[in-house]
Amino acid sequence: MNPGETFAGTYAQARENFLRAATEAGLPVEAKPHPDPGLQGEPLAMDVVRDGHPNAARLLVLTSGCHGVEGFCGSGVQVAALRDAELRQRAQEAGVALLYIHALNPYGFSHLGRATHENVDLNRNFHDFTQPLPVNEAYRELHELLVPASWPPPEENQRAVGRYVGERGIAHYQAVVSRGQYEYPDGLFYGGRAPCWSNLALREALRAHGRRAGRIAWIDIHTGLGPSGVGERILAARDDAACIARATSWWSGGGRTPVTSIYDGSSSSAFLTGLMFGAAYEECPQAEYTGMALEYGTVPVLETFQALRAEQWLRRHPEAPAPLAEAIRRQVFEAFYTDTDAWRAQVWAQAREALLQAVAGLSA
Repeated sequence: MNPGETFAGTYAQARENFLRAATEAGLPVEAKPHPDPGLQGEPLAMDVVRDGHPNAARLLVLTSGCHGVEGFCGSGVQVAALRDAELRQRAQEAGVALLYIHALNPYGFSHLGRATHENVDLNRNFHDFTQPLPVNEAYRELHELLVPASWPPPEENQRAVGRYVGERGIAHYQAVVSRGQYEYPDGLFYGGRAPCWSNLALREALRAHGRRAGRIAWIDIHTGLGPSGVGERILAARDDAACIARATSWWSGGGRTPVTSIYDGSSSSAFLTGLMFGAAYEECPQAEYTGMALEYGTVPVLETFQALRAEQWLRRHPEAPAPLAEAIRRQVFEAFYTDTDAWRAQVWAQAREALLQAVAGLSA
């Protein structure tokens, strides 16, 4: 892997790398154009590439950019995978088709933010919106505190947030804020009131490519939680014993990082609602499904949350001075992507291992 040709520093460069890698591999690209332009006016799209027979009974899905700016990591993994001849050959020999969905949230990717253009957290948006939505009562107490009227936050605001964290603990603060909320459209981790654009486009790709498969595995790349460079393997599936057994068999044991879960409290992630993996069950009900989120650590969680507070403030204040806006975007970028060759090498080594394990698991 050559990090300079695999990972990118802008969405436009990341997309160019991905499209070039697909072309070099002789694979067609299906582009789903986004309705809005990027930060630099560039066109945005969710790009889909399939490597394998259209009727393959086994399908391995690899996605990037669910949370926008986290796409810098996931895109690099996808480009490296497309250029990995051994990985591609093993998948082909095992009868496993590889499905790459690049930039699930291209708007956030380009604009250096986590949420979609609707200010929706895509990984909290997969609900049946005809039914009552979850209520995050604890978030109400924090909503106004999280995004003050001015940025950087006044000293009084910083002290208030510090008191909350000091009295209730970082884990409680993380859980309350990140769980997802459906009351405040201008707030953090907003799950929306209807399926957002990325939700619908992803479902379309899953229907087109997943309904002929009997077995589906899905690895979704994330960043922002845990020790730097360590890829936590978080179960991304229902709390189902058979699925947990498969995920554990494929991705744990033998000295490898164990698969963690939001259901038993073993994950660095809090218990969440409206998660994206639900689309696999709903759009491909015929398939046996096994999935995980590969979550790479970057900076301490309080720094990550501070960057997200800044991002939300900037969304509320598009008139912000250019230097401040640029500083906030840089802060968000650095919270979710560590721009060093050592970190990138760690990312790819762990992702490649997980991909090869999934190929073996699907074909077992």
